[in-house]
Amino acid sequence: MPQPTTQIIQQLKAKGLRVTPQRFAVYANLLDRADHPTAEQVLFDLNQDAPTSSQSTVYSSLQALCKVGLVREVLLEEGVCRYDANVAPHHHFRCRICGTIEDIAWDQLQGIQIDRLRPGLQVESYEVTLHGCCEHCPPEA
Repeated sequence: MPQPTTQIIQQLKAKGLRVTPQRFAVYANLLDRADHPTAEQVLFDLNQDAPTSSQSTVYSSLQALCKVGLVREVLLEEGVCRYDANVAPHHHFRCRICGTIEDIAWDQLQGIQIDRLRPGLQVESYEVTLHGCCEHCPPEA
């Protein structure tokens, strides 16, 4: 469900970002989807009706949103950076057949024992990515 315009503007301002039409459009696009798009997919979406955004503008908007913590980069496959406006702790599942990405609630994966890592490692955060087949894809493929 799309967030109201005033709420998006308040979130951007609360993080000290200037509210530009492009930054607003990029953030609103990410808030309205759960598929963890690439920058190219965001650019394509924004330019569907009228090409007004450039690749560099989308990239700089994404970087600004990441820097202030409104968006995070998600690396679920080698060489592909995706973006997620859900910055609450959660994990991911990626279908190896169709590429679908799904959020997994943080508490769905229990039993990860950080304290069993070798001494000297100081874990600040972690995220688990599960790979497999979704219910729509045959596992033999």
